[in-house]
Amino acid sequence: MKAVGYVTSRPIQEAGALQDLDLPKPAPGPQDLLVKVAAISVNPVDYKVRKSRQGTAEAPVVLGWDAVGTVEAVGSAVTSFRPGDDVFYAGDLNRPGSNAEYQLVDARIVGRKPQSLDALSAAALPLTALTAYEMLFDRLGISRGAGGNGKKVLIIGGAGGVGSIAIQLARQLTELTVIATASRPETIAWVKERGAHHVIDHSKPLPGELARMGIDVVDYIFSTNASDKHWEGITTTIAPQGKVGLIDDPEPIDVRMLKRKSASLHWELMYTRALYATPDISRQHDILNEIADLVDKGIIKTTLAEKFGTINAANVTKAHALLESGKSIGKIVLGGF
Repeated sequence: MKAVGYVTSRPIQEAGALQDLDLPKPAPGPQDLLVKVAAISVNPVDYKVRKSRQGTAEAPVVLGWDAVGTVEAVGSAVTSFRPGDDVFYAGDLNRPGSNAEYQLVDARIVGRKPQSLDALSAAALPLTALTAYEMLFDRLGISRGAGGNGKKVLIIGGAGGVGSIAIQLARQLTELTVIATASRPETIAWVKERGAHHVIDHSKPLPGELARMGIDVVDYIFSTNASDKHWEGITTTIAPQGKVGLIDDPEPIDVRMLKRKSASLHWELMYTRALYATPDISRQHDILNEIADLVDKGIIKTTLAEKFGTINAANVTKAHALLESGKSIGKIVLGGF
């Protein structure tokens, strides 16, 4: 089967950082689906793993943790899917990724593809939707539906893949006032289109930006990037007994700064359930099915922003380079081989 991967970790600007490969087609284990991949998206985790993981000639590294495809075969223990089903998922960091014609994935972390979207549009959703959903509702414990009671959530990095879906989930499923950060005209317009009530500039101190709107503190802060740079502003603007959630890999931060306010800190890694096969691993199956329902009802929209062509080493390399530049908006997708 065709795949994109590498043996030796290299900077993306170096020739051969990613290569077109020909690998054996895998066979499913008891809990697995064998999926024929139709489309993928590229995420920061792809280049982070590329920078840290080495392969071998016998086992090259195949990246990619967002995919849409069709089930070709199922394992003996699988009851939730059958061959021919269209699915989407974000996969497992411990297993070969989706930059391949065929991929094995645990059925318990797979959802049905939204029927109203084509493969490329659907591929933009799994990883970011799971991350945003788990942070808002599983980690921060935000109430669904009525009961916001005038509370506010600040989403730092609103134009990124996770921020783009977090804004929609918070706006559509809660009564919170949604404040997002963006610093360029195009990203400001993007987050407004996703549903943010207010937009502030994260290139400026957060307390001053919030004060400009007459806001002193917020009840929840969801920081998607540069958390160490914003830490002083985060700890200043979080409300007493508020909750702070992080998903990035910041330089060391002083969590003691939260003590005076009895504020709590929450981490979200979308892969935790798969990495540790937690008792609630199938919650990701349920979340993805709910996301598909929300999309098909027109409540949530895809965050697809750019199409980079077919899945090959040259195009995936371009996607990595753009993500590493920090200037991407929404999600980058590729489809077909």
